[in-house]
Amino acid sequence: MAHPAQLGLQNAASPIMEELLHLHDHAMMVVFLISTFVLYTITLLITTTLTHTGTMHAQLMETVWTILPAIILILIALPSLRILYLMDEISNPHLTIKTTGHQWYWSYEYTDYESLTFDSYMTQTQDLAAGTLRLLEVDHHTTIPTNSPTRMLITADDVLHSWAVPALGIKTDAVPGRLNQTTFTASRPGLFYGQCSEICGANHSFMPITVEATNLPSFEAWSTTMLNSSL
Repeated sequence: MAHPAQLGLQNAASPIMEELLHLHDHAMMVVFLISTFVLYTITLLITTTLTHTGTMHAQLMETVWTILPAIILILIALPSLRILYLMDEISNPHLTIKTTGHQWYWSYEYTDYESLTFDSYMTQTQDLAAGTLRLLEVDHHTTIPTNSPTRMLITADDVLHSWAVPALGIKTDAVPGRLNQTTFTASRPGLFYGQCSEICGANHSFMPITVEATNLPSFEAWSTTMLNSSL
């Protein structure tokens, strides 16, 4: 389970989030090297006793400090663009779920099933079971099978919302009158928490998201139970 209170980014639970973590580490290493070089240069300038006030130009240095930053930006931009295209790629999903944001809860519709729909409300503090997380637990989990590409269709019924689950590398706006889509694949079972990431009103902080990834037999048993309960 990815604990939302841990320092830094959450542990990756999908291939896209793993790529995002690698990009973060890559960019931070570039920033660290640049910061170290700048600090070293400043230290030299402060501590040296050598001065030369007659220098009017240094074409080689000017060429280097123009070309080198451009190369560094390219080294950061290329993997970033690659991940951007991977996040937009949606092909042959095994499961499609439509979620609609309301003030202030989420409703879910499993479009591959005839009548598998439910609303997901935050569990009140007095109703929490032992070991569950306050302000993040919900009464109905969004259950998905592991290692199966899942497509999320995201919209809103009233105002702007945002469906975000950091461990899965997802953050997609829910816009009234518009149907946005994203895809993800849960690489391991567990509970993954998120929240509405758009300021949507007074109770914005109280519409969490809980995604439960299980193996395929457990998912089929859950879907059968939900379908029978809706009849």
